[in-house]
Amino acid sequence: MQGIRSGAVVAGVLVGGVLAASIMSGCDDKSKSDTHAKVTIAGRTFNLEIASDDQTRFRGLSERTKIDADGGMIFVFKKPSEMEFVMRDCPIPIDIIFVDGSGRVTAFHKMTPEPPRTEAEKQLSPPFKDAPKWTWTNPAYEARLKRYSSKFAAQYVIELAGNTLDSLKLKESDQVVFDRAAMKKLAK
Repeated sequence: MQGIRSGAVVAGVLVGGVLAASIMSGCDDKSKSDTHAKVTIAGRTFNLEIASDDQTRFRGLSERTKIDADGGMIFVFKKPSEMEFVMRDCPIPIDIIFVDGSGRVTAFHKMTPEPPRTEAEKQLSPPFKDAPKWTWTNPAYEARLKRYSSKFAAQYVIELAGNTLDSLKLKESDQVVFDRAAMKKLAK
């Protein structure tokens, strides 16, 4: 979903044709993937879970209570677009890096946890008739989440443990090294 994530993504794009201007989330133990990618950022190598389909991208790292120092997630999209991520149901800080199709950093942010959902915000509803259960959201909750922007078109989004950016000394336009061709083939 090219939109909101986080920890979540928000963008004016359909997620697999499902969620326009959808929001992805980035902290979830249930989102563990069997596939990982080696990604090198500012000379440091990370072993990242791959989120290459709408459901996995939407869930992201939501509800995670720990991210390994060399771990995290890489979100892979079919096409580059401007997007935003949010911290949906993420109890821990997450650092996010937006990367364009050529592997260059377009933006990065230190995302902070949002206050937990209120009882009213726990009530979910479908975004459209017969929507899959995983797409159900609470409009009031989604509306209050801070958006973290890619600034420019991005095709990959990397989420790392909070405060990792402090040691990376990253700059916009820095090159992130990973097998982009293999990643593009995984995008659904």
